Amino acid sequence: MKLGKIKRITDLRSIWPHEANDFTKWLADEHNLTKLGEEIGIELELEERESSVGNFNVDLYAKEEGTGRKVIIENQLEETDHDHLGKLITYASGKGAEVVVWVVKHARDEHRQAIEWLNQHTDTDLGFFLVEIELWQIDDSAIAPKFSVIERPNDWGKQMKSVAGLNNTEQIQLAFWQKFNDTMNASPDFTKHFKTRKAQPQNWYDISVGSSEYHLCFTASIQKKHMSCGIYIPDNKELFHLFEAHKADFEAQFGKGIEWVEASKATRINIFEPFDVSDQEQWATAYAWYLENAIKFKLIAKSIDK
Repeated sequence: MKLGKIKRITDLRSIWPHEANDFTKWLADEHNLTKLGEEIGIELELEERESSVGNFNVDLYAKEEGTGRKVIIENQLEETDHDHLGKLITYASGKGAEVVVWVVKHARDEHRQAIEWLNQHTDTDLGFFLVEIELWQIDDSAIAPKFSVIERPNDWGKQMKSVAGLNNTEQIQLAFWQKFNDTMNASPDFTKHFKTRKAQPQNWYDISVGSSEYHLCFTASIQKKHMSCGIYIPDNKELFHLFEAHKADFEAQFGKGIEWVEASKATRINIFEPFDVSDQEQWATAYAWYLENAIKFKLIAKSIDK
């Protein structure tokens, strides 16, 4: 069986010569806007293209179907820059936006960090997405676009409940991760490698490692009375198999009690430790365990996925 050769089209302007006249017009098409919406998890409905914000214009002004949340989308067929980041915030303010989407050719690390910071320091009524647009082709087939989310709001779609409205389990979970944030932000060993996320009343907590392909995940289960630390890969079986091929490296650090889980889409690599999250006297020990093993996972993964 003959297989085709896949290639990436790096010059986006060979397809969309003009950002406003070509790319923004293309993205405004219902079919293409739907594809973007599917990637970020929002049903988008276009309101206006080149929508006025004072003396400026935001590329696309939309709303979320069902909720009516206001959405602005700013496009950039080059790598991110400070000018567009400033425009993004200006447009969001001018439109009273609740969802902000920045679609770019390439996200520079400092701007990825800026979007992450904005998501960490704004409330759950406002969320920022940073999305890269890529073009791919198999042999002489039609060129296909691909959206990749680089940064997204924490637990998007979930409104943070007030503590008064939480049940007992959720109150314990929220307090546990809030204390985790306080402890880790005071730890130079942690801040050297990671940044905390907003605490939520749930049994898991995600940690960015600077890659859109995978992240670290901590869990603390009240029911199962254990905690876990590991790598979570949303949708990249090739990367999972690459890590699996280096199983000996992982076992050298964690022993043989590693769980390798390959589902239909997401994959995970986890280690576990007995832990009763309802016992606050165990929290400090749990935080130290997370930190130690998170650093190990990050260093192993980075050494393999170069």
